[in-house]
Amino acid sequence: MNWTYKEVADFLKEHHFILNHIRGSHHFFVGSYKGVAHQVCVPFHGKDSIKPRTLKSIMLQSGIPKELWLK
Repeated sequence: MNWTYKEVADFLKEHHFILNHIRGSHHFFVGSYKGVAHQVCVPFHGKDSIKPRTLKSIMLQSGIPKELWLK
């Protein structure tokens, strides 16, 4: 499960999250899942893969079930 920034950003955009702001190398997306608002911080490091523990944190922040991420 090696996701890059682009893959994570594309997935979030598919689920109606939008890029809200950028602080340094961290991109903050906002959106809602099942009526609950969420903010997700995604690190941007070019084409490098996002570390598994960081990706797990992104999944939790989004509120989107893990099963949808793993399709």
